[in-house]
Amino acid sequence: MTFQRQHLGQKGEKIARLFLEKQGYKIITGNYKTKSGEIDLIAMDGETLVFVEVKTRSSDQYGSPLEALTFHKCRQISKVALEYLLKNSDVNHAARFDVVAVRPGAANEVELVKNAFDLCYGV
Repeated sequence: MTFQRQHLGQKGEKIARLFLEKQGYKIITGNYKTKSGEIDLIAMDGETLVFVEVKTRSSDQYGSPLEALTFHKCRQISKVALEYLLKNSDVNHAARFDVVAVRPGAANEVELVKNAFDLCYGV
C-alpha cells in the first residue's frame, strides 16, 4: 500500500471515529488485529457491540466507498469479529456490522450504514 493511500485511510478512520462518537457510540478500540485480519473500529452503540469497517475514497472515480466492500472483506471482518468475541467472552451482547463511508474534503462527507451486512462465512 502506498503512503498516500495509507494516509487517506488513517484520515478516514479519524473522521469516522469522531463522527461515531458524536452519534453516541463509545469506541472500545481501533485497528483490532488478529492473524485473520483487522477491524477498523470496535464500539458500543447503547447495548450493542458494533464492528465498524471504514471505507475512504478521495473521489468516486473508481466507485463509491461503499462499493469497495466486497464479500471477501465481509468474510474477513466476520472471522476477526468471531475471534474478538471468543477472546473477550463478549457473547452476551447483541452485535452488528456497520460501515462508515468517508469522503474527506472541505465538507468531510460521512455516511453511516448500520447493520450493513450479516455474519459471512464459508467459501
